[in-house]
Amino acid sequence: MNTENTALPLLGEVFPSIKVQTTKGTLNLPEDYKGYWVVLFSHPGDFTPVCTTEFVSFSKKEKNFRELGARLVGLSVDQVTSHLKWVEWIEKEAVKVPFPVIADELGILARKLGMIHEAKGTNTVRAVFIIDPEGKIRLMMYYPQEIGRNVDEILRALNALQVADKYKVATPENYPNNDWLGQDKVIVPPAKSEAEIEDRKEKVKNGEYESKDWWLCYKDLKK
Repeated sequence: MNTENTALPLLGEVFPSIKVQTTKGTLNLPEDYKGYWVVLFSHPGDFTPVCTTEFVSFSKKEKNFRELGARLVGLSVDQVTSHLKWVEWIEKEAVKVPFPVIADELGILARKLGMIHEAKGTNTVRAVFIIDPEGKIRLMMYYPQEIGRNVDEILRALNALQVADKYKVATPENYPNNDWLGQDKVIVPPAKSEAEIEDRKEKVKNGEYESKDWWLCYKDLKK
């Protein structure tokens, strides 16, 4: 097996610098998006039903990503001419595609990012990379060709990452809508000393934190 095809990047690594051809011209990644969050997502192939449904959803919700300071970028190993024709068809039948689509014909970027899994063929799997404004990879998701993604989940994850960064907290399952802790609750980082434990208990008493125990403290960002 060619391990180059299956090597995965690590969270926290800087996105590999590369010049790519897209439906909107050439791009230098990640440099051209410095200062923005980027959601890079691959699809197995143009003119395929599941991929088309995903592109329609990403396109309809592109403004939601922009509101979070993020830019969308698609990718597959198809030629740019194929991308252009497919995008034209989507725009005629459903919605305008406002983001660039990378034509990674040789699979250079796809292999660097572990998007090609030999057991699933030579096309790119459905991968998602969220890259922060400094060009670091912060989140990765991989789906098989037969399973369509949930674009709302990608938006949710992007928002959770931004909240965690801004407020130096962790976010619970399904943030901001966790059934157990409640709406808009975020988790306080773990205590590192006995003194911090006592400080947490005091903050729970005065209402600054809520708690299931001293090791599971949380708070409402809206307060």
